[in-house]
Amino acid sequence: MKIPQANPGAFVRAHRHAIDLAIARVLDSGYYLRGPEVAAFECDFATLLEGTPVIAVASGTEALWLALKVSGLQPGDEVITVAFTAVATVAAIVEAGGRPVFVDVCPDDLTMDPAALASAITPRTKAVLPVHLYGQPARLTEICACASRAGIAVIEDCAQAPGANCAGRPVGTWGQFAAFSFYPTKNLGALGDGGAISTPHSGMAEKLRAWREYGWSPQRASLFHGWNSRLDEIQAAILRVRLQYLPFDNARRRAIADAYTHAWSGTVISLPPQFSERKSVYHQYVVRHNRREELQASLLRWGVETQVHYPVPVHLQEAYRRYGHGVGSLPVTERAASEVLSLPVYPELTEDQVVTIIQALRSCL
Repeated sequence: MKIPQANPGAFVRAHRHAIDLAIARVLDSGYYLRGPEVAAFECDFATLLEGTPVIAVASGTEALWLALKVSGLQPGDEVITVAFTAVATVAAIVEAGGRPVFVDVCPDDLTMDPAALASAITPRTKAVLPVHLYGQPARLTEICACASRAGIAVIEDCAQAPGANCAGRPVGTWGQFAAFSFYPTKNLGALGDGGAISTPHSGMAEKLRAWREYGWSPQRASLFHGWNSRLDEIQAAILRVRLQYLPFDNARRRAIADAYTHAWSGTVISLPPQFSERKSVYHQYVVRHNRREELQASLLRWGVETQVHYPVPVHLQEAYRRYGHGVGSLPVTERAASEVLSLPVYPELTEDQVVTIIQALRSCL
């Protein structure tokens, strides 16, 4: 029997009773949008972020887009980010009217290189958008210091990293804004789309609450042009169940990652680095190998499914080539894209499955 690389249904099966009760609570309430479940989830999630206000929206992509819009981004303003990310990061910048400026990543953890960031800032730079890739926090101390000196905003892409922390502070509490995704395979996944924005600025939080619903006042009159980006009550109720288990699930991911790292240390593959001041939540456990396709095929013969996150960096995708970063412009990014391979690391993996994955990889090297 194959071991899938991702398995969002495993959480549902493990906690079906609690999920069924949550859904039934919504069905019985008569509130399906703008109800008590969304408000309760926002409060619960804010607690994880040390009290930082949370605004629930329809998806992680719209969370980024709304954060950029509310930050005051104007057409043509530059937003510095990375190309080694899900395309949603860049799509949100472009849709908000910004111009993405790509910088390379660090060779060890593949998150934004602070030195490259400093070199890319221009008078047109409005914001920097670091990505906490694979659940590994970016170098927020250096990035935020650089942004502060330049007078630009930091907008964190936390889609893959709820529960991760840097220097003892949760991701999502460092920048002026942060965006989270609740796509089903995420560490904090719904059973559909969903997202959230966090911001420490109460005025911006209130503006975002209006932005997500047509710019409405409490009387539902539009004070300004807004949008429709709402998390529904059923997804919020499911996320409240998921949130209860997030600390335990993240701990399980870390335990699996530790087992992998211990077993494969000293082999020919490159393993995810570990940092004392930056704690990953291992949305993905990603190894690197210069013959990735051969390794992927060999693991599949053992029944271990894998994925590549991400095979084509955004700057080389047809839709975004016009921003002027051709082949060779981001060498660390481009090499990583040819080598990375994501292994199963979700918390519902059994001990026997973990042992099988460890033995499979060792036998394939």
